[in-house]
Amino acid sequence: MRKFTLALAILGTTLVPALYTAPAHAQATRTWVSGVGDDANPCSRTAPCKTFAGAISKTASPGEINCLDPGGFGAVTITKSITIDCRYTSNGGVLVAGTNAIVIAATATDKVQLIGHDFEGVGTGVDAVKVNSALEVIIDDCIIRDFATNGVEVTNSVANSRVVIKNSLILNNGTSGNVNTGGVNVASSAATVVEITDSLLEHNQNYGIRTNTGNDTVALIRSVVSDALVITGGNVISFGPSNVIGGATNPSATVLWK
Repeated sequence: MRKFTLALAILGTTLVPALYTAPAHAQATRTWVSGVGDDANPCSRTAPCKTFAGAISKTASPGEINCLDPGGFGAVTITKSITIDCRYTSNGGVLVAGTNAIVIAATATDKVQLIGHDFEGVGTGVDAVKVNSALEVIIDDCIIRDFATNGVEVTNSVANSRVVIKNSLILNNGTSGNVNTGGVNVASSAATVVEITDSLLEHNQNYGIRTNTGNDTVALIRSVVSDALVITGGNVISFGPSNVIGGATNPSATVLWK
């Protein structure tokens, strides 16, 4: 009897681990990245990830990724509503060569915020922020420089969408020298409003801002565009007397000054 009881006990201790399955980890609404993090971590405050790409898969929509300290957190493709906020971190952002820094390919209801980023393209990075699809994208308090194609490329396919660039510097982009390169290029396939507020666009190749389709509108508010303003479609609307626009212009559509 004692041998039978012992056998049952041994069998029980063997079966219990086999039958038990650990619960899957739920995505967090807020995650963290650090220059000394590890993407194998859960991206918590005390165990941060290394890259935005590592953190975004562990962040629920519409959640938030925060930067703990300075670092280059790598390129990422965003496919959902999310905020990536580095505003309280000096020199937190993305440094890339030969590729895009951030590509936004979200749904028609998604909203994305990029706050406090330092984007560096070292002369060969393609676009700093490429907006393929999203309902709303806000680029706030960012420095965007040294990208080969454009600082911001808007090819949004979502109707009646909005891209806001505010409190930002867009400098020395279009380094490839191609005629289709510069600061902000707006060429969406849907009606997109691009609002540029309290920002400086300077030393960009070919243009500071270019609009390409009749569906798009660029609104300038208290901003300086020292490079060319090229309008081959759509409209550029300037609000207030504090805008400064320099360089040659090539308008073939209405420019409204209010």
